[in-house]
This record gives sequence, structure tokens and C-alpha cells, in this order.
Amino acid sequence: MKVKVRQGDTLWHYSRLFMIPINLILDSNPMVSADQLQIGQEIKIPGFTTQTYTIKNGDTFWKLARSRNLSVDALLLLNQSINPNRLNVGQSIQIPQRVIHSIIQRNINYDYAQMVRDIRTLKSQFPFIKITQIGSSVLGKRLYEIRIGKGTKKVHIDASFHANEWITTPILMAHLNTFLLSLTNSQPIRGLMTNPLYQSVDLSIVPMVNPDGVDLVLNGPSASSREEVLRINNGSTDFSNWKANIRGVDLNNQFPANWEIEKERKEPKSPAPRDYPGDAPLTEPEAQAMAELAQNNNFDRLLAYHTQGEEFYWGYEGLEPPEASVIAAEFERVSGYQAIQYIDSHAGYKDWFIQEFRKPGFTLELGSGVNPLPISQFDEIYEEVLGIFLASMYM
Repeated sequence: MKVKVRQGDTLWHYSRLFMIPINLILDSNPMVSADQLQIGQEIKIPGFTTQTYTIKNGDTFWKLARSRNLSVDALLLLNQSINPNRLNVGQSIQIPQRVIHSIIQRNINYDYAQMVRDIRTLKSQFPFIKITQIGSSVLGKRLYEIRIGKGTKKVHIDASFHANEWITTPILMAHLNTFLLSLTNSQPIRGLMTNPLYQSVDLSIVPMVNPDGVDLVLNGPSASSREEVLRINNGSTDFSNWKANIRGVDLNNQFPANWEIEKERKEPKSPAPRDYPGDAPLTEPEAQAMAELAQNNNFDRLLAYHTQGEEFYWGYEGLEPPEASVIAAEFERVSGYQAIQYIDSHAGYKDWFIQEFRKPGFTLELGSGVNPLPISQFDEIYEEVLGIFLASMYM
């Protein structure tokens, strides 16, 4: 929501008026000098939208404010050109409306276009978040990173490395949305106040690493890729089991952590719907973008959302630091998922992260069943993993 500064207004006044923490208002307006507000200057208020209301007989600003638990001054601020003593039936005014519900839909096939729409809505509702493009997919789709927080502890979480594991994207987006709502409404999540996390953590989220693959699974091939993906898929138009990117390369087998072992033992020796590690490490633009993101940010820990198994992997070749076992124990406690230190697997993003930076890395296998998991599992998985999402920041 945007408001225009009046004579005597301050950001502190807006904080009290809308009951929004002052730090969130400051971070929503990074180019604004809090000590030098200008009359008519536009200020973004996070956690609010505006609603157009038509004046009815007997309406007054005082009655409208009282019925909505608002201050009269909030209505005056949004309707500066209207004389509150001369309201006319049929006249339109703007009423501030607190955002209290998540926008993430839990019962739809969540493709790239839906994610982009949701990212834009979240940016509008919570302008203190930062949205950047970290790269592009093979087909030119933007790979988005969402950044939130002011702290020094750097946490990264990503989802949908694998196309048919697309349910991980709306789950991660829903976790983020819950966190944002908690901040602007000053409401705890499972008893945990989140403003201290915002102040201590710099959270990086890449909600869809493999947008071309996700769209292929959910929507079928585009005209430009149809011939090639049909060839890779042995002529079948059923892409429900496709894990790879649009070129038939498994993005989570693309990283230089004993990549040669995976190249040798993986059955596919050419592009395939799953498991082909490519002709060399980091050949694919999506994998390159994720590697560069980690190299440029010095993350303190990394989590990758996958499916399925209700377990997570937290070690690699004995290179994980001692603190990883402490974090893993907490993840296990808050989720009920099984913590597994080592598995016979290489070349994954978590593997490379641990090898390269000697920092804690985790591959989370959300839910149980056969991929792609049905959307009917959304609520159960969301609740199971919410504790891990929070613990990744407070541990």
C-alpha cells in the first residue's frame, strides 16, 4: 500500500498508525530519508493493500474506522482530497486493508507463470523483500531469487531442481508467505517471534531452479522444444516422470563433486528424462546460475527441497563441519523426518556446497509416495517441513 506524506508525518507515526514494525517500513523505502520526508512524497506501507469502498447513507470516517479496527487518521491519510465532513452517498474512498492470508494456492498445478504472479504479489504486499534475477533457463525463463532479512547469517533454500518434484516450489513459497505474514502482523509461528530472525538472518530463496522442466511436466512441451523432448522421451507424450531440464540433463547431477563417478555409473549416456549428468559438470545454465549464486554469497548453510521419502541427507565425504550434526538433530526433532548422514551419491548441489565451502548442506526429501507427489499431500508436507524452514534460521 502506498501513502502520501502530509505536513508533520513521520515513519514512526505510520508505524504506530498501522501497527507495522518500523524496521519493515524503513526497509520498504530504502531511498527515503526518514528524517527528511517531503510533503507529497510516496511511502510504501508493507502488509497492507487498499480497498475501494462506496459511501452509503449514514457513513462517517469514524464509523468506518471503528468497524474495521482502524484509526480515523488512517482513512484521512489515504483520502487526503476528500472532506470527511461532506461525504456523499455513492462517493468512492480508499480503505486500508491488512494482509492476513497467504496468497499461495494449495490445490493447483503450480507452474512457472503462477510462481511469477505470486512473486509479484508478494513484492507488492511486502516491499521490503528483494527480487533479483540470478540467471536464465535454457528456454530463457528468468531464474528468480527472493531475498529477505538484514542479518549476517546467510541461509539459502531452493526448490524444484527436478521437474516432477514441482510441489516443492509452492511449499517453499507458502513457507515464505507465512514468514512474511508473521513479520507484518507481529504474530509468532509455532511460538517463535520472527522479527528477531529478520534482524539476524539474510535469507535467500530460489523457488524454482528448473522452470522449463516444471512447465514440461505440468503443461507439456512448447512448440520450440516439442520435437527434441519427444525424441528424448522415446516418443511418449507423457512427461510426468521427467526430472531433467529441457535438454535432458539432471541438474542435481551437474556439480563438480565426484561428478566423474556419477557420469560413469549412471545408465543414461545421452540426454534422458532423468539421471543423465551431462557431458561435463556445469554445462547447463540453471546449474551455472546456482553455482555462481553460492560462490558470490558465502552462504552459511544450504537447504534443497526435493521429494520424496520423509528424510534428509546432511553429510558428504566427511567434509561437513561439526555443527551440521547439531542442526540435523534439530531438523529431525521438529519435522519427524529421518536424518541420514551419508548416501552413495555425488554431484548434487548439496554435495558440492559441502565440498566447496565446508558449510552445512541439506537435501530434504519431502513427503512420501511416488513422484510426482499428488497436490493432495500439500498441507501435510507444509506442516512437516515448516519447522525445518524456521530452524534453518534460528539454529
